[in-house]
Amino acid sequence: MVLISALLVQAFQMALVVLLAPLLTGLIRKAKARLLRRQGPSLIQPYRDLLRLFRKEAVVAENASWLFRVAPYLIFASTWVAAAVIPTFATGLIFSWTADLIAIVALLGSARFLLALAGMDVGTSFGGIGSSREAMIATLAEPSMLLIIFTLALVAGSTQLSTIAGFMSSPEVGLRVSLAIALVALVMVAIAENARIPVDNPATHLELTMVHEAMVLEYSGRHLAMIELAASLKLLLYISLIVCIFVPWKLAAPEAGPIAYLAGLVVYLTKLAVGGALLALFETSIAKMRVFRVPEFLGAALMLALLATLLRFVSRSL
Repeated sequence: MVLISALLVQAFQMALVVLLAPLLTGLIRKAKARLLRRQGPSLIQPYRDLLRLFRKEAVVAENASWLFRVAPYLIFASTWVAAAVIPTFATGLIFSWTADLIAIVALLGSARFLLALAGMDVGTSFGGIGSSREAMIATLAEPSMLLIIFTLALVAGSTQLSTIAGFMSSPEVGLRVSLAIALVALVMVAIAENARIPVDNPATHLELTMVHEAMVLEYSGRHLAMIELAASLKLLLYISLIVCIFVPWKLAAPEAGPIAYLAGLVVYLTKLAVGGALLALFETSIAKMRVFRVPEFLGAALMLALLATLLRFVSRSL
């Protein structure tokens, strides 16, 4: 009976992240529109868009290989697994042992690799441009993530998210400069990884500026729906990762009761709403940078992550 309950809670979390991902995207779009004094689309518009895409026939280029057809499902699966193992409303779930930060980075790297290959598969110029820019971003974003992981591992003594969340919610943490710097670096990496302003504009289709959209221009129908859903999941993943590590309040303890799970769920939804609103506010208050400035942006994140790691070696109190 205990095993069945644990599996049900884990299955609920896996379904929760998929159901909430389009809603988070809709919330950000709505908040940005309201900040610009426009009515904006409905909160459930992303669900309608996905449903419409699933109903449409997928048009595939004649010279597309099997990779072009399979990549959307593999990208969605990798992103879904990475998002589902991150503690959202509770820690110590039955699959929490898989929620290792290094494994999550590996899953996201696999999804990025597949997307870049799919963008180049058909041979269009847009796909090649987007894939090359995505590879350039990855060369700086992934080392930054690894350095952030090293900092957290040095502080908490583990790369397992439930252990890190438990340590961060304890009074032993205190105020640490290294954690504050790591938070800033993680936010910068999250913005770049999700192709948000100022690194990329998800609403544009200008060939001189787009990164993510350039790789998926050849997709349509259910294939495009899977990629769009994976993109929404990736955004939810990074916000969940940030709040799990740096705002681990009200996470239900292992084998807690239904009331604790419900309280954790309500707090998690509040955290997502606040994170989406802050992202919308940030994007409306800053302009998109030029493409050749992106390495400088990610280079700053890399240096911040390196500084956070070095501070831990210099002094254990920082």
